[in-house]
Amino acid sequence: MLDNLNIFIAVAEQQSLSRGAQVLGMTIATVSRRLHELENKLGCELCHRSNKGITLTQTGKAYYEETANFIHELNLRLSNLDNDLNSLSGELKIMVPTNIGSGPLNEFWRSFTADNSNILLDVTLGDPDDDVIPNQVDIAIRSGPQENSSLIQKKLGTIDSVLVVSSNYNKALPETVSQLKFYPSVAAHLFKDWTLNKDQEKYIFTKKHNHISNDMSVTLNLVKAGAGIALLPMSMVHNDIENGEVKRVLPLWTGSPREISLVWPKKRTLSKRALKFREELVAFLEKKYWFSLND
Repeated sequence: MLDNLNIFIAVAEQQSLSRGAQVLGMTIATVSRRLHELENKLGCELCHRSNKGITLTQTGKAYYEETANFIHELNLRLSNLDNDLNSLSGELKIMVPTNIGSGPLNEFWRSFTADNSNILLDVTLGDPDDDVIPNQVDIAIRSGPQENSSLIQKKLGTIDSVLVVSSNYNKALPETVSQLKFYPSVAAHLFKDWTLNKDQEKYIFTKKHNHISNDMSVTLNLVKAGAGIALLPMSMVHNDIENGEVKRVLPLWTGSPREISLVWPKKRTLSKRALKFREELVAFLEKKYWFSLND
C-alpha cells in the first residue's frame, strides 16, 4: 500500500499520469493500474481522469494532505539509510576489549585507516562485558561466550593464554605445574582463575594471587617488574617474549583458549563500512601466529 500511496502522491503533484510515470520511471499503464488498486483498497475514488490530466476528488485531496509529508519524509529517511548502509564513506562505531584493541591491534588500526581514509573510526575500548546495544555501535569485537540473544555473533577464532615471568627473574622457575603454588603470581580479573592444559592433562591453580588488577596492562607491567608469574593472552605478550622482556614458564602448558567474536545487533544491518572492517580484520588475524582462526 505504501508503494501505491507513493505513486498517488507523485501523480497528484504532477497533475498528470504521464508526467507522474516519468518521474517514477514507470509506464503509464502500470501507474494507472496501481492507482486503481489503491482506490479499490481504500474504497473510494481519488482522482478524476481526463485528456487534460487529472484532478483530485475531495477524498483524494484529503488523502494527499494527510499522507504527502509522511511519504516524502519516509522516502528521505530511506534514501539516507540506503546511503548510510551502502557507502564506504562515513562513521563506523566499534567497541573492542582494551587488551585486544590497544596493543595487539595497533598495526591493524594503522593499516585500516591508511587503506580506508573515507571511513571515520569511532573506537571505544573497554570491558569485554560492556553492552553493545545501549552504546549503539555498528560492530564490536568480543571475547568469551556471548549470551545476549539480541546480538548476532560471528566466531572468528581463539587466542591461547600462556604463563610468563620477567626475564630478569633470578630464582629457579617451576619444573612441574604443581610447583606453581610455591611462586608469587600476578593476575588480571579476567584471568584470575587459572585452568591449565597440556594434551589430556588439566591443572586448576587455586592459590590466591599476590597481585591482581582489572587491567591486563598493569598485570604485565608488574610481571616485567619481577612481581611474579602471570597467565596472559599470547596476543598481549608475544612482542615482549620476542624482545626478551619476559619469558614463558612451563611452555607445554597453556590456559583455556579465549574465544574471539564479532557481534552486532540483530536489528541493525551491517553497513558496507562494517563489512569492510570485518573483512580486513579477518585478513589481519589470519596472519598472526597468536591467533587461531575457526575452520
